Amino acid sequence: MIIPYEQLSSDALQGLIEEFITREGTDYGEEEFPLSVKVEQIKQLLKRREVVVVFDTASESVSILSRRDAELLEQE
Repeated sequence: MIIPYEQLSSDALQGLIEEFITREGTDYGEEEFPLSVKVEQIKQLLKRREVVVVFDTASESVSILSRRDAELLEQE
């Protein structure tokens, strides 16, 4: 289920974005950027609706996915 990111508190959104960024296996390429820059990049992707916040009812967890991946999951 896609959750509008605007419905999250700023602290919850910040925590979710930071967890997404620091998740094992997340790769941002050869050049390292500070966490604050990465957070801002994700916020911009959320604003452009390229990524979305999703709630998985089965695991009762929240994550960030590409819009395409989230839409495919909703179809299943």
